[in-house]
Amino acid sequence: MQEALQILQKYWHYDAFRPVQEDIIRSVLEGNDTFGLMPTGGGKSLCFQVPAMVNEGLCLVISPLVALMKDQVNQLQARDIKAIALTGSIKPDELIALLDNCQFGNYKFLYLSPERLEQDWVLERIKALPISLIAIDEAHCVSQWGHDFRPSYLKIKNLKQHFTKIPFIALTASATPPVQEDIIGLLGLEAPKVFQQSFARHNLGYFIIKAEDKLYKLNQILTKNPQSAIIYVRNRKNCHEYAAQLKALGHKTTFYHGGLPVKEKEKNMVSWMQDETPVMVATSAFGMGIDKPDVKTVIHINLPENLESYYQEAGRAGRNGEKAFAVLISSPSDVVRAESQFLSVLPDTAFLKEVFVKLCNYFRIGYGEGINEEFPFSLNQFCGQYKFPAVKTFNALQFLDRQGILSLSQEFSEKVQIQFLIESREVIRYSSLNPDDATVISVILRSYPGIFDLQTNINTVFIAKKANTTEAKVLHLLEKLKNLNIVAYFSQQNESKITFLEVREDDRTINRVSKHLEKQNQVKQKQLDAVIRYVSDEGSCKSRLLLGYFGEKNTADCGICSYCTQKKPSSFTIEAIRTEIVRLLAGKDMTSRDLAAVLPTEEAEMLEALKQLLEHGIISFNTKNQYTLHKK
Repeated sequence: MQEALQILQKYWHYDAFRPVQEDIIRSVLEGNDTFGLMPTGGGKSLCFQVPAMVNEGLCLVISPLVALMKDQVNQLQARDIKAIALTGSIKPDELIALLDNCQFGNYKFLYLSPERLEQDWVLERIKALPISLIAIDEAHCVSQWGHDFRPSYLKIKNLKQHFTKIPFIALTASATPPVQEDIIGLLGLEAPKVFQQSFARHNLGYFIIKAEDKLYKLNQILTKNPQSAIIYVRNRKNCHEYAAQLKALGHKTTFYHGGLPVKEKEKNMVSWMQDETPVMVATSAFGMGIDKPDVKTVIHINLPENLESYYQEAGRAGRNGEKAFAVLISSPSDVVRAESQFLSVLPDTAFLKEVFVKLCNYFRIGYGEGINEEFPFSLNQFCGQYKFPAVKTFNALQFLDRQGILSLSQEFSEKVQIQFLIESREVIRYSSLNPDDATVISVILRSYPGIFDLQTNINTVFIAKKANTTEAKVLHLLEKLKNLNIVAYFSQQNESKITFLEVREDDRTINRVSKHLEKQNQVKQKQLDAVIRYVSDEGSCKSRLLLGYFGEKNTADCGICSYCTQKKPSSFTIEAIRTEIVRLLAGKDMTSRDLAAVLPTEEAEMLEALKQLLEHGIISFNTKNQYTLHKK
């Protein structure tokens, strides 16, 4: 381990390993198959990077995320360590050259997606490389009970037949006990050494807060905790809206989502990292590679899809070891919305078959034909032609992609971007003078908040449908507005591509994979059920509920979550709270929100005191819906 420690100090400038890291690295260096379960921020990548640097030869890293591969390769190269990633966008000729570099260029790390292993010639070339270690990152993807199943991960086991004496290391940040068993079995790990770091975060308080007016509650939390914060929202529209509303309330706020231009993402990220705008409003696209230790609060405005992703996102708070908060603001309607967002968009077998058949017809592919044929593809136009819901259709296509039936290039940035260059009142004036254009402009303004502030991706098929016109007329209007210098208008030409990997066989094709689809949908349902139980259970410690979900038993109450803090005796008696309310109302009439902002007590206790004062006729309501002292 002395050499491993020297490498850690030389390349990563850390003085020592964390306890579980050291155990895992020792196991790998001893030649054992190894499984490591380490929460986000636990330093998983070092568990294979350090032993790979100790050993001669090349470390093969299998990872499902292009962005994650690129990020790790960039970090290694910045440390003068030779590493490359074979991403899906690389052409075959270039791929051959890169594999030659791996064989003869003294590289230490080769990153690739599991889908690359399905290409026989790539697999044959890999067998000829001087592999010393095979690392499987995000290993939960191998399990159909994991939250991000990738069928191509099942092919990894085939590497065992060739690299019989090479240790395998499988790593994940989130796996329940059944998923852990699946990972070990499906990867063919032989007598693996298993290491698990506890999911407990002793400085992080998990809070469930019930509130109908989420913006009001959000403002309360950020006012009380003005340090660095992340607010996770459902979609891009919410992202812009909450950022604008919080900014109007005086909070220094920025935002981040997948549709922003790269320069805008980088600018907003730097602004947040440097605390120029300490509040970041973001979608789930904000996450990979974030390493800001002083985040005080992570707030979820909506229910997450599963507890695995919630734990990872919430865990971005308090990495410096200081007290921090993970808050989920919940309202009674959230469950219905979550079911609509996560479950109603899941394709069943009938819908999957309809999408596949229509897709083949769309490209005029005959039965028994189509293998290796490639086509440019617009999701919006395809859904518009067949009146398919876009998200559900994308999920169906993504499933077909993961089953190896077709390949879907991940370039789903919508092809049209615009930004209004004149003030909103001038746009309204233009609309009144040009009534033929007014409906389309009105739909754009209603659908895309922030379109005056930055260049925004828009869905022209959606706009045309809402405005009861054609996409061609929408595009013609945008060109006209561009020529009048009313909008900046940019049309992207790099549409997505679909490649058919099998011949068209309709029923036979879909029936073969339908059992995987049904299991995937069952997993999604069970995961959402677990989220709902976590939010609705008012009789258990929130930390214990999370730890129990990940298989940790016999844990103690954390003492700092919403359940534990409510159990603690209040420093104020109800009588003292009543006295304080009467004193405040003697000065002026106040709403419950006004009182909550100044009373040093829990809201539930305040409401109980107000209820008692109303029942005894000491206070009453005035016409402005304020509490007032009863006039005798």
